[in-house]
Amino acid sequence: MLKFWHSLSRTRIALWMITTATIGFLLLVALASWIMRDQIYQSLLDPGEPYQTYILPKAPDYSESSAWYARPAQPATAAAVFFVHGTTYAGGGDWNAAIDAEDPANLVMEEQLPNFAAPFATAGDIYAPRYRQAALYTFMNLREDGVAARLTASSDIRNAFSAFLGYIGEETPFMIVGVGQGGLHSLAVLSEDVAPRPDLRRRLIAAYILEHPLPLDVLQDQLSAIAPCETPNNFRCVYSYVSAVSENENRIRYLTERTMTWAQGGSLERVEGRGLLCINPILGTRTTDYAPARLHRGGAQASGFHEGESPAALPAQTGAQCMDGVLMTEPPRSRSLYRPRRLAEHFRLPPFNLFYEDLRVDAGQRTEAFMPVFIDENMQAPPIGLPEEIDDAPVTPIPDRADGN
Repeated sequence: MLKFWHSLSRTRIALWMITTATIGFLLLVALASWIMRDQIYQSLLDPGEPYQTYILPKAPDYSESSAWYARPAQPATAAAVFFVHGTTYAGGGDWNAAIDAEDPANLVMEEQLPNFAAPFATAGDIYAPRYRQAALYTFMNLREDGVAARLTASSDIRNAFSAFLGYIGEETPFMIVGVGQGGLHSLAVLSEDVAPRPDLRRRLIAAYILEHPLPLDVLQDQLSAIAPCETPNNFRCVYSYVSAVSENENRIRYLTERTMTWAQGGSLERVEGRGLLCINPILGTRTTDYAPARLHRGGAQASGFHEGESPAALPAQTGAQCMDGVLMTEPPRSRSLYRPRRLAEHFRLPPFNLFYEDLRVDAGQRTEAFMPVFIDENMQAPPIGLPEEIDDAPVTPIPDRADGN
């Protein structure tokens, strides 16, 4: 009987040790999975096919209304806004999302248009093209396949901009607004299609490259003809910032080191080691001065709002300061303006706009400053050209009939 109890005790101890070891192993696996969660998530998003053999979704036809999220049937204002949305497709099956892919399109309409396009609606009619956006996965690494996917998306947006110019006519002034991935493609349009053309630069109210890095050397190179927006009343200028909180080192590193941006001629180059343009949206100026929360006009969580509806902006939510090219923001007071806890969050746009009201006011100020100058320029007579020298025409004498000739 004693041997039986000894045997039972040994069995219990063995079971306890096995159970403890199993639980410990599972805890270690769970901890490792948590630490490596972004890397695991990234591997799950890999389309698993080289871009060279990948069959692209059908290209948009911008003569069709189905290729636009927003395009007015009849112009309602004196200006127009070309808006390019950010990334709403994570990946996993495709390098580029089809323009009619349901979930990515719903996110554009429910989140990005209300939060990021709507602040500019008072400045002009919104034209928002659909395009074969590059998957979030392509921004999580530096693979050549991902670069190719981004260039495909840029090509779509440049085609959309050409169609946009046809819709608005030859004299309508316009803004360009791109956010996140849309900032990259808007920079392509600005560099390749607007900057080289004086007639388009004259009509440009301002270009807003938001939450995508714009290196300072670009302003000296392909954008040398378009100045940065130094003050709130500047126009025909470029406005840009990328934002982060000081605690989010992953996002700061991504924005300042690993992001790739447009290079003249149609390629992408990393921003590492290059200063970035930073306009403080609270102050509307290019400055390193601190803007306190009391000057913050308001952020908004406008997701789900429909066209024409205005969310209640929440003022005095955050202070901000440009530091080393990054707009460092303070945690907002309202929980509705906190970033969600999503995988790879530092690569994403939030489902709110922390500077909704600041951007709305800024766009209105620049338009108000621009329009009288533009109208006055159109009323002036065209400049008289340089005088042309006219050579005397040679005189050929008419023969005298009396000479018999």
